[in-house]
Amino acid sequence: MRKSCESYAIAITQKQALNARSLYNLSIPKLSTTMKRAFRKYHRILGLIVALPIALTVLTGMVITIVREWPLGIEISSRFLLKIHTGEIFHLQAIYPILNGLGMIGLLVTGLSMSGVFGRKKQPSSND
Repeated sequence: MRKSCESYAIAITQKQALNARSLYNLSIPKLSTTMKRAFRKYHRILGLIVALPIALTVLTGMVITIVREWPLGIEISSRFLLKIHTGEIFHLQAIYPILNGLGMIGLLVTGLSMSGVFGRKKQPSSND
């Protein structure tokens, strides 16, 4: 009688483990896929919004450096370029760098989450 109770308990435990494993395998990928789709959507929208301000910041920063450091004879005012670079020309100098930074952080977070770098590692299954 004792052996049958022990074998019954072992069978129940194995069945629970199997159910938990199958539940784990079925539910996590669906959640992960849904989150990846959402992050892809947010990443795409955020990328479209942030593209022009970041491009302006990067290009004007490069041109300012070239105009100031290399004697090419280009007659572009570095003061005017700096106004574009900082957002002063659009009267956004107070928030332009913050918005650029927040946009880039948002793209970084959504991009890294989609890449799977921080995904869960699969636990090795034991075949005992």
